[in-house]
Amino acid sequence: MAFPYRPRGDESEEDLNLNDTTRQFIRENLNADVPTLALKKAPVGTDFSLALRQIEARQLLRKKVPSWSENEDLLFPPHLSIEQCSSEASAKYKASLLQGQSFVDLTGGLGIDTYFISRQFQQADYVERQTELCELARYNFDVLNADIKVWNETAEDYLKHCEPKDCIFLDPARRDAYGRKTVSISDCTPDVIDLQEKFLQKAEKVMIKLSPMLDISQALGELHHVKEVHVVAVFNECKELDFIMERGYQGEPQFVCANLLTLQAKLCFTREEERNCPSRIADTVLNYLYEPNPAVMKAGCYKLLAERFDVLKLHKNSNLYTSEQFNPNFPGRIFKVEDWTPYSKKIKQTLLSDVAQASIAVRNFPLSVAELRKILKIGDGDAIYLFATTLKGEKKIIIRTKKAASDETASLGV
Repeated sequence: MAFPYRPRGDESEEDLNLNDTTRQFIRENLNADVPTLALKKAPVGTDFSLALRQIEARQLLRKKVPSWSENEDLLFPPHLSIEQCSSEASAKYKASLLQGQSFVDLTGGLGIDTYFISRQFQQADYVERQTELCELARYNFDVLNADIKVWNETAEDYLKHCEPKDCIFLDPARRDAYGRKTVSISDCTPDVIDLQEKFLQKAEKVMIKLSPMLDISQALGELHHVKEVHVVAVFNECKELDFIMERGYQGEPQFVCANLLTLQAKLCFTREEERNCPSRIADTVLNYLYEPNPAVMKAGCYKLLAERFDVLKLHKNSNLYTSEQFNPNFPGRIFKVEDWTPYSKKIKQTLLSDVAQASIAVRNFPLSVAELRKILKIGDGDAIYLFATTLKGEKKIIIRTKKAASDETASLGV
């Protein structure tokens, strides 16, 4: 299938086509180093610049969006749009939260979210202000047999004429005029804060994807009618915050922590539950040590975590937990405690006398990982895990652990 695609800035009058020769070149060089490949000569008939761009894109998408990366008929834009797009795992997760008759993605981009969410609706629209991305979207949606209407206009212009929808989704651009990344909602394009009432006039439900670096409390102060806050990690790395707004909703939002591509269950709570939960602080380090996953940490579920999973917090500010008995359902990493001792200059001769390499984590401790490595003269490794932290009574300690045995962690996917 040939596709006429001219990227922005290309002054050529000829259309770029994914012809058979170009397709074969891409297939044969999928694992090649692109800068090195660019110095070589391509077979006659190959659209070399297009091929290099597609090879680079497929390499970037191989883990992020595997089903699209493996589809030889799809075409991809320059690097930035790929960098900003959702992963397949997070797109499918968002899709699982939405359903209805009609849906629109107001910030279409590469179209990953649009495509996966659209499968939950009878009718779907893709809105994107960049013409070249719209051209790619039309082509790719056709390849995927996805019945999605493409609108080449701004979100603001689309809202002026569109019919009411069951759901609006948007992932506002988080870069300023100079291409620098931003975090604040007020810096996003389109202006979510200014348009939020308009969104809720057009749709019963609105989902807004925002940066994982965003201050959630500040966002809740700026966004109205938020019913759910989904804190989404993908294989132990926090990737996005998804705010679901519902027309007329006035209650406290429910927080949902999801760590995708692991077998850890979702954790749901409200901040009122967290506030009203009594603290459970340990007097000492017990047999097992627990480190919450990044989604739980970002959401701020601390006291409630101890109560629900029958563990004790080492210190009110340490965010590490311990228990006598192994709890395989804890949403995070689990370690078997080998030993621990108060931190001192002699610790290298006692607790760590046989340790040359270890993974080191610092939680509520006055030294950084780099500083601790230098003092202890310990290289990086993953057979032993050391935690530098503070125990009840402000006692600074080092805990020596190893990953919990494989039969104990099978249910966790770690």
